Amino acid sequence: MTGSSPTAAEGLCGERDVSWALVLAGGDGVRLRELTRHIAGVPIPKQYCRITGDRRITGDHSLLEMTLSRIAPSVPASRTLVIVNRNHLALALPQLAGLPTRNVIVQPANRDTGPGVLLGLAHLSRRDPRAMVVLLPSDHYVHDELAFRRYVEHARDVVRLHPDRIALLGIPPDRPEPGYGYVTTRPVDDLACPSTFGVHAFEEKPSAEAAARFVADGALWSSLVMVFRVDRMLELLERILPSEVADLRARVGPPLAGLYRRMLPWNLSRDFLPHIVQDLVVIRADGIGWSDLGTPESVDRTLVALGRDVPWRSDTRRVGEHRRAAPARVLALRRASSGRCFGLDQARRVRSLRLVHGPAGCGRAARHARVHA
Repeated sequence: MTGSSPTAAEGLCGERDVSWALVLAGGDGVRLRELTRHIAGVPIPKQYCRITGDRRITGDHSLLEMTLSRIAPSVPASRTLVIVNRNHLALALPQLAGLPTRNVIVQPANRDTGPGVLLGLAHLSRRDPRAMVVLLPSDHYVHDELAFRRYVEHARDVVRLHPDRIALLGIPPDRPEPGYGYVTTRPVDDLACPSTFGVHAFEEKPSAEAAARFVADGALWSSLVMVFRVDRMLELLERILPSEVADLRARVGPPLAGLYRRMLPWNLSRDFLPHIVQDLVVIRADGIGWSDLGTPESVDRTLVALGRDVPWRSDTRRVGEHRRAAPARVLALRRASSGRCFGLDQARRVRSLRLVHGPAGCGRAARHARVHA
């Protein structure tokens, strides 16, 4: 698999912005629960947390805030939508203060990535049904944000030329990782774009043996960062999952909370993308320093790659030493990192206000809680 990175000289320089951004922030952070508990004293979904708490990866900003900052030069806040869970509002709202109220889409509960994406698209289709959108997970790390935006802009250009396609950023793997999705590629004659390929197959979380074969065969990891047109994505979703789309698009009859209670979780990567490979294209995003930070091991690996200490690992805190932290070290880390999950103190204040003023909260939290509920 060959191809060169997009450059400004090739016309992929971001002069024409992506129309909208849709940020997924509904995950519960189960896999990193113990790590965030060590950092913050309570388990926090990783998108709301700094992860290390001492400016090692994300500095003074959460992963969600970094995601918003990363895309801001290409998409203004007025055209950025964020999907959050109702039970995360106390953490989310302080970090989303820069967005218009109507751009915070609250889902009653987490039903995996599929319903969150669909709910966001249902809202967006009412506002701009022919919009082009970049879909972004809120809990990934990207080291080279300028290169990342160039690849997003490249994906935008691909979709502009081929509006029936869904453009996915693919990451060249450096190891077999069974916890990721894998994209195998094929040449496509009508795609005269650098670093861009058709998709032969998409497999989410294969076995360790299959992951090793994928890496040996030159497959790419799925970043789940995608660019597409709203109407085209809804058309494909309706073709594969017609009842789910009909329920959420209509939003008539039972209230949304009742609909979510009846809804079965479904995953965009597992239950949808493998069925539309003929409509996917993948852009090889070299050198952006991407990690999904999905496990404690991937957090450690990212720190080591950046030449940083791994504070919770050993008494010496030196890079590359991967012994488990002693209990005393964990306690010290908890004391040292008190409040370092951005918004934690604000969250406690909001929760206390809700005890006094009822479930709607007060002030800005009340206004947000009533929107899109």
